[in-house]
Amino acid sequence: MVSVVRQERALRTRRLILEAAASVFDEFGYEGATIGEVVSRAGVTRGAVYFHFASKRDLAQGVVEEQFVQDGVPERSCKLQEFVDTGMVVAYLMPRDPLLSAGARLSLGQDVFDDLGGGAIPGWISRFEALLVAAGERGELLPHVVPADTAWLVIAAWTGVQIQSQKLCGRADLELRVSALFQHLMPSIAVPGVLGSLQMGPNRGAEVVAEAAAARAAEEGGAPDGGADGTARAEVQAEVGVG
Repeated sequence: MVSVVRQERALRTRRLILEAAASVFDEFGYEGATIGEVVSRAGVTRGAVYFHFASKRDLAQGVVEEQFVQDGVPERSCKLQEFVDTGMVVAYLMPRDPLLSAGARLSLGQDVFDDLGGGAIPGWISRFEALLVAAGERGELLPHVVPADTAWLVIAAWTGVQIQSQKLCGRADLELRVSALFQHLMPSIAVPGVLGSLQMGPNRGAEVVAEAAAARAAEEGGAPDGGADGTARAEVQAEVGVG
């Protein structure tokens, strides 16, 4: 039982460090980020950081990979709706979640792109390709669609929209722009019977996030999502001897 509690605390500590690191990478970029700043923002010891991550590169890699750990998109019988939902949820979360925002910056930064193997981009291409393959097996795709090629192009287009939105208005219109992207692209991907049922509005990401949060709360017996953040942080700080 004690080992289980320690493991849970270690996982919380790791998550706390990743969230702090994400805010640092997002603000300063890879070159400007320091382990010292991560230690300060996480409220843990330097030893705790190095226990989980051997170097700044490992920490950056952890930030990039963490976005794939908690998907948040419910599985759908219509895989093209799940495809759209995934893109819209990321559009909703990116201005709000430093892990996603930092992952984007680390993935696109020329100073770390090669070192991190393309960052999150290969993972998103793979995720979208898998959804398109599943959609094809269900007869949702037009005959000409090649999942690997389409996934590559959609992620490239999504990334371009994200960069443009970030440059022009700090991602304030990202959900609106990604919604427009899907409304332009999906007619060339989906069969008419499926296309007419797809929900692609700019509020779709927020709706799916709320749906997923409600499902998690139901599974946990109605506990408010994220309500234990303060308790978790206090436990982590007690564990590592700070605070």
